[in-house]
Amino acid sequence: MNDTMAPDVPTLIKKIEELRPVLQANGTQGEKDRKVLQESVDALEKLGAFRVTQPKKYGGFQGTSQDHVDVARAVGLGDGGTAWITALHNMAGWLTALMPEQAQDEVWGEDPNTRVTVVLSTNGKTKRVPGGYMVSGEWGYASGSLHAGWSFLGAELVDEDGNFVDTAQLLIPASDLTLKDTWYVAGMRSSGSNTWVAEDVFVPDHRVMLGTPALGGDYPGTNADTPNVYRAGWIPWLNVILVGAQLGIGRAVLDKVIEGSSRPIAYTNFAHKSDSVAFQLDIAKAALTLDSADLMIARACREIDEPAAEGVYPDYLTRARNRAYVGWAAETVSNAINTLLTAHGSGGFAEANVLQRYWRDQAVAARHAFILPALGYELYGKALLGRTDGDSVTPLV
Repeated sequence: MNDTMAPDVPTLIKKIEELRPVLQANGTQGEKDRKVLQESVDALEKLGAFRVTQPKKYGGFQGTSQDHVDVARAVGLGDGGTAWITALHNMAGWLTALMPEQAQDEVWGEDPNTRVTVVLSTNGKTKRVPGGYMVSGEWGYASGSLHAGWSFLGAELVDEDGNFVDTAQLLIPASDLTLKDTWYVAGMRSSGSNTWVAEDVFVPDHRVMLGTPALGGDYPGTNADTPNVYRAGWIPWLNVILVGAQLGIGRAVLDKVIEGSSRPIAYTNFAHKSDSVAFQLDIAKAALTLDSADLMIARACREIDEPAAEGVYPDYLTRARNRAYVGWAAETVSNAINTLLTAHGSGGFAEANVLQRYWRDQAVAARHAFILPALGYELYGKALLGRTDGDSVTPLV
């Protein structure tokens, strides 16, 4: 651990809160550049914000899912795109910690600040060769790819005869990949979620994580000495971290709208928005709505972290409920932001107003395929009813 890195997660969060003005100031330029400013990345790296999930043996915090969400939320109060890559790098850090020690050493042995990205989509096509696989493919939405040294990329594995064996996540150095500039979007522009390209890249067996065992909690690096935080439910853990940034963005919108409450309401006699009972009600409703999202995600994290601490893998119903929790929280943050933007007025959509960027960033993040509310509700509903016809939505639970 370096001298400037926070000693623990609560201190890290306080330091990130102190950094909030810098993150806010850099947000506009980051959107223009379609890349988080290096100043922001360097400042967060010094604090250890990208090492929340990294094992202590490499100097990381070895944090829980709640720690991860809290850190992303704190960064999101400053800038959504920066929070998103913080969350995704920490997601990939947790995945790296599930790999054999040889793979972990390759990533963090020389530089413990090395960052990893992850694209779970199994777009890669493989060929079995001695000692591993040759893989080719393209993987879009690689958030944080502009600041990463490695990446997990999904693929379909085959045997020597070309027969399908399993899906997998392959850990590949960025030096073996090329990056295609494809991220032109309405929101989360600074996340740099471009497309990784692999052409006949060799991936050794020790950097392959099979999908089917992982869905049941059987990870390639797990042994008797593995800390319990790395025994958590695979998909619930990956899923819940996608809302941390959104919780922070929602709070940032609330703060900004309250800050503007001294202005008049057009076409009325209200000299200050805060004088209007309707405005007061909207502020209260939005604040409570955001509180409810925080509470729901805290419950989701408890249902991930507590079983992990006890060395117990969560059952199917719990995992399905967790996915519904996350979709509900994302939808709830969206509703709160809509209420706040309506209360603030049309001025919030001026290009010079940061509110419209917060709105766009969260709107894009909320539509990540992993957290689409309707799919989560369907999955949970089927589980509650004991239905077994959910194959279309159950592969990743």
